[in-house]
Amino acid sequence: MITIYSKANCPFCDKAKGLLKLKGIAFEEIRIDLDSEAREFIVGEGHRTVPQIYQDGKLLVEGGFQGLQRQKEEFFNQLKG
Repeated sequence: MITIYSKANCPFCDKAKGLLKLKGIAFEEIRIDLDSEAREFIVGEGHRTVPQIYQDGKLLVEGGFQGLQRQKEEFFNQLKG
């Protein structure tokens, strides 16, 4: 499962979610501004920005939306299963 850690009023978070939707990839969103445990997890992982995109508890891509945007179509096809 893909998890996007995001927060309110984050244009890059919105772009990352939009790209995954466009590619037909299911994900869950966890808002770090509403979930203090999630915020602690992200900070503990060394991240200072959102979105952070994880798959099965591991960082999927470096660089949030921009890292996701740089991926080739094969990457997205693998995520679909």
